[in-house]
Amino acid sequence: MMKISPGVSGFSRILFRCGRFKMDRGENQVSIELQESVEPVPALFKLITSNSVADFDSIIPESLSCQPNGHQRKLSVSISMPSSPTGASSAGSKNVLDVEGNGKGCKDEAPSKAKPKGVRFLSQPMPIGSAFGEAANIRNINQHPNIKKLKDKRFNSFKTWSGKLERQITNLRGGQSESESEEGSAQSSDRALPVDRYFDALEGPELETLRASEEIVLPDDKTWPFLLRYPISSFGICLGVSSQAVMWKALATATSTKFLHISLTVNLILWWISIALVAAVSTIYLTKVVLYFEAVRREYYHPIRVNFFFAPWISLLFLALGLPPSVATTLPVALWYVLMTPFLFLELKIYGQWMSGGQRRLSKVANPTNHLSVVGNFVGALLGASMGLKEGPIFFFAVGLAHYTVLFVTLYQRLPTNETLPKDLHPVFFLFVAAPSVASMAWANIQGSFDYGSRIAYFIALFLYFSLAVRVNFFRGFKFSLAWWAYTFPMTGAAIATMRYSSAVTNVVTQTLSVILSVAATLTVAALLVTTILHAFVLRDLFPNDIAIAISDRKPKPQNKWFNLIRHGSSDHDIETFLKFANSDSKDIEAALKIPTAEATCV
Repeated sequence: MMKISPGVSGFSRILFRCGRFKMDRGENQVSIELQESVEPVPALFKLITSNSVADFDSIIPESLSCQPNGHQRKLSVSISMPSSPTGASSAGSKNVLDVEGNGKGCKDEAPSKAKPKGVRFLSQPMPIGSAFGEAANIRNINQHPNIKKLKDKRFNSFKTWSGKLERQITNLRGGQSESESEEGSAQSSDRALPVDRYFDALEGPELETLRASEEIVLPDDKTWPFLLRYPISSFGICLGVSSQAVMWKALATATSTKFLHISLTVNLILWWISIALVAAVSTIYLTKVVLYFEAVRREYYHPIRVNFFFAPWISLLFLALGLPPSVATTLPVALWYVLMTPFLFLELKIYGQWMSGGQRRLSKVANPTNHLSVVGNFVGALLGASMGLKEGPIFFFAVGLAHYTVLFVTLYQRLPTNETLPKDLHPVFFLFVAAPSVASMAWANIQGSFDYGSRIAYFIALFLYFSLAVRVNFFRGFKFSLAWWAYTFPMTGAAIATMRYSSAVTNVVTQTLSVILSVAATLTVAALLVTTILHAFVLRDLFPNDIAIAISDRKPKPQNKWFNLIRHGSSDHDIETFLKFANSDSKDIEAALKIPTAEATCV
């Protein structure tokens, strides 16, 4: 007799009486007989064949193997439990298992008269193959791209709620700190980057391309979340479309263009499209402000991107100027003060930096996009004067005139401390036309007529317009960028100013010029709209990874250049790296191969 303890609390000790166990190697016969036990229990042993379980280790001694008809088959034993307590009542019978040849045959004897004392809840059998499938899924689930994207913590330093706030909560709870790399990137994102780092780490027309020797704090081997790739320059689209609504309103209402018989319906349609566009772009960018505030802050400290923070407010001013008469004829005066308040705060910050002579002095950060920070003064003065205001519009007109004069001289002269403006940034030269065009109309509204002051500003704008238009090759051979939308509204502003001048000096020349400039502005906006849609939905490269906001706050360690390795032999990887970052479009081959003096002495 052998006593077996199940090892589970609450169960009684069960006594099994083992009958006989016979094994005959010659006949390959195994028989097991279970005599009546003290208590009826379910069958614990179930005979199954090894080929019914995938990947089951069925190695057993050769003495238990069967060889029917010359084919060898190995047997395996599996422990099985009934799936429910009801199975325990029917399982208390005396079973005799005969395994002969192929392992088949099972004889049941009469059930025992003993009844179970209580119901026992026993475990259920595991489905065949489920363990292996689940194990494989567990191993492969971490390799799924969506799961890896969710577990990627390299974007946490740019997240509003998963960045600094999460680290503070973790420190208060006494949790363990993150790895040194994540901690270093988090600390670097807590302080503003100096403007020198942008010029040292970036290159290109809009300082959007990373230099070969620099590194970024975000992963460059994958596509970033959409909000991180959505730049502030997207508001340039709103400037182009909303200014078109103003132009078509002027075409329908100006006395010099009455012969065209333009309907105000076009103005109404464009105005509603502008409303929807401004709302969509603003909603997306506000979501970025909420979720990725660090990315927005880095755009604000970018020497070129900071000027586009004026674009949303200029778009709202254009919407007020292009208001269709069928919607409303007058606007509340308080609206003007609300719209001009952001301009005042932004100008106090940026103009103060220009004048202070620090890292962001005008001679160092001057570029054509600075016109966006100036033209808003004239657009605000134009709207305020059309509402009947005097002092406020004159104040902003004076501020804009002073800073436009300084900016115009700085950009026109291109001081020796500044490099030549890159070719890809040539389209934004049209921003030179924006300020004098809008200033002429603003002064006309302030004075009540298109007098000599307005005409002087208009003629300056007209000359700059034609000086750029005749240089066709000046605007060919570069890559499309969202920043191009920023120069569509200067062309539209020049067309509207020409209509105002044509109303004061009406003749065939001024009327023809009004039509030509209006057609040119409309075709430019239409061409940019088609190009933008093509890049967004067909080529899908409208919003690439925004490298400009991911630069590190530390300069990289100096490394040997590729040409220093030539004497000692260079690998294919070194040559490939050089060819990858060598830009033959902006510089010729000789300039790319030129060795600096300090490094040439070391060779």
